[in-house]
Amino acid sequence: MSARDDIRLDFDRGSRIGIAEAILCAGKTDDHLAEIFDQAAAREVAFLCTRMTEEQHAALPERHRDRVDYDLVSRTAFFGAPSPLPDTAPRVCVVSAGTSDARVAREAARTLRFYGEPVTAIADVGVAGLHRLLDRIDEIRRHQVVIAVAGMDAALPTVLGGLVACAIVGVPTSTGYGAARGGETALSAMLASCTSGLFVVNIDNGFGAACGALRLVHTVGRAP
Repeated sequence: MSARDDIRLDFDRGSRIGIAEAILCAGKTDDHLAEIFDQAAAREVAFLCTRMTEEQHAALPERHRDRVDYDLVSRTAFFGAPSPLPDTAPRVCVVSAGTSDARVAREAARTLRFYGEPVTAIADVGVAGLHRLLDRIDEIRRHQVVIAVAGMDAALPTVLGGLVACAIVGVPTSTGYGAARGGETALSAMLASCTSGLFVVNIDNGFGAACGALRLVHTVGRAP
């Protein structure tokens, strides 16, 4: 059974839901990825790839590796050119609590960039130094959607929920010691938050948070 037999790409997803298919690289063999990129190149289609390891990137055939914009921090790759950015102010802001959350925050920001959505990134404003967040709060309020990325006790989305009126998507991360339980404590804290209307995605799921933000801004921007 060849790699081609394992793959059935959804080239029409973007026209159905407004967000084209992305390729989750985790669990895929080098042959799988080469075949996926062969099919994409044949159709002149760009793909966002998530959770691509440095080893997977290095193993890509040279004909494909030269076309890939790879980011090691977020483990994302753009195969082909991303959608162009409009000449408008960003509608989405990615706010992360600490530097240790950077990989998840950057996955969210890179996802938004690939799909043509401008993004503001504000890093290292966790509640352990609340003044850092308050220094940027007026800037954060100017957006339609805030993606709040936090591990440990994950207090950031709850605090933001009491300060801004825009939609908030909480992303728990696996950052933290012992009782953080690989992000399960952060996830539970966000789900149990007293903030009204907080949306929560899975642990370390920056991609999912970005797609949720895209659905929100696309719906708000759609004519009635």
